[in-house]
Amino acid sequence: MAKLNEIIQWCDQTLKSHEFKDYAPNGLQIEGKQDIHKILCAVTASQDAIDAAIAQGADLLLVHHGYFWKGEPYPITGMRGKRIKSLIQQDISLVGYHLPLDSHPTLGNNAAIADILELENIEALDPAERNPIGNIGYLHTAMSAEDFKHYVSERLNFNAIHLPAEKNSIHKVAYCTGGAQDFIGKAAAQNCDAYISGEVSERTFYEAKELNVHYYACGHHATERYGVQRLAKAISEQFNIEYSYFELNNPI
Repeated sequence: MAKLNEIIQWCDQTLKSHEFKDYAPNGLQIEGKQDIHKILCAVTASQDAIDAAIAQGADLLLVHHGYFWKGEPYPITGMRGKRIKSLIQQDISLVGYHLPLDSHPTLGNNAAIADILELENIEALDPAERNPIGNIGYLHTAMSAEDFKHYVSERLNFNAIHLPAEKNSIHKVAYCTGGAQDFIGKAAAQNCDAYISGEVSERTFYEAKELNVHYYACGHHATERYGVQRLAKAISEQFNIEYSYFELNNPI
């Protein structure tokens, strides 16, 4: 068993959440019981994830995508109201970490992508950032653009969408998980051969072609299902409590 406030304090310090300007609050979003015996982690605080937390007797739901995003309506009604009501009625805490969990050099989503794709010599996509949100890595052996598509699709268990450029081979790879397709310009500025993110926009097709950077959309969910698992495992080891992961395979 661990205390809720001890877990939050440890996570905040480990992820340096106070150093990020984010689109939603990081850390404790909905406060439940203070004694934590079990954590369920999930990418998004969907109703399915909440129902799984209730069914499994979890005391804390740890997510990458929580609530209270900038620009959202203030009233707690409708779908979001139902979700929050379910958590409060069951006395389950909701804890979410967004950009700090993308950025962390060992627990983060980007770190996981580098490990899975066996990228080497990791560096910042934007050298001016104190805590880089995106990164650059290098393949041990260069690949053709088509071979790289098959490689990332297999490794990330997602049928990647490839928007082609003129470069014949890929060695230097930029990446930022989730909905960061617009960072392709940063990848071009760093003379990368390819850029990986989760989602894709109509404009990205033209940007890949004109900036001469191969773009691979590997799924918002698919690229961000690793950070919460790494963080939950680290919490479990730090505080000797149980955790499990809930997977709802979102195709986006």
